[in-house]
Amino acid sequence: MSKGDALDPKGLIYESYQIDGITKAECRTIFLDWALSLPLDTETGPTIRLMLERYGTTADQHPMTDVMREGLQGMATPQRRGGWKSRPRH
Repeated sequence: MSKGDALDPKGLIYESYQIDGITKAECRTIFLDWALSLPLDTETGPTIRLMLERYGTTADQHPMTDVMREGLQGMATPQRRGGWKSRPRH
């Protein structure tokens, strides 16, 4: 795999799999940076799935694989957290 392609513009996900002893918390930070570095028109869900196909099959126990799986699960169950639509109206 190479770094710096359309799925991983900065090579962040690639690099995370190269770091020995990386923690899940560090992977979450890298994952957020990766997601923010994607072009605005990128659909995140399918892109995460492609990244899991690329790395998750050979590194099933890696913390980044767990973080990407959690990212997909979080997208499947979106929840409102507040705002004017959640306030009672009279």
